[in-house]
Amino acid sequence: MLSRPNISLLIVTLAGVLTVPMSAQDAPPNPRVVVETSEGNVEMELFRDRVPATVVNFLIYVRDGYYNGTVFHRVIRDLIVQGGGMVLGDDNELIRKQEGLRGPIVNQASANLRNRMGTVAMARTAAPDSATSQFFINLQHNTNFDYKNGTADGIGYAVFGQVTDGMDVIRNIGRTRTSTQSGRQNVPRDPIIIHSITRVEPNQ
Repeated sequence: MLSRPNISLLIVTLAGVLTVPMSAQDAPPNPRVVVETSEGNVEMELFRDRVPATVVNFLIYVRDGYYNGTVFHRVIRDLIVQGGGMVLGDDNELIRKQEGLRGPIVNQASANLRNRMGTVAMARTAAPDSATSQFFINLQHNTNFDYKNGTADGIGYAVFGQVTDGMDVIRNIGRTRTSTQSGRQNVPRDPIIIHSITRVEPNQ
């Protein structure tokens, strides 16, 4: 029979053994993607640890190849570069890509991730929970896009990622000449194509 001191030592030892695996199980790294465009490649980290539903939605589109062949259809100098939902039809007319389009998602802007330069956020209509596939990249600190409150006017735009490489490509896109096409303003005169968005595995 173990003496009381030995029992105490055994309990402490077992506790240490049992807690090591728990503490060693670090959270998985945030996913990363590479956006291959006609102007160059851009790498982004996605903040799955902060806005999981938004990131999962984006990654489903990536997995399904939805973004392949879409364009950056809205460029506002020193503000945003937006894409991920339009393709070019006849005579370079902008058409909303319907095949593979999923339903709208809940706005996760309340996670309070700031719309800082280089961050990636979900584009939407005036309705707070209307984002689907389109996203934009901030070209400056757009504090007016940040979450303020839960009202339609104050909820803001949900940041879900950050450009980690290729911000020079985004800046170049942000300086492209634009015009009004198909009733849409701020459309690049020369199409800027998203050839693909692919996930980068952690060991790469």
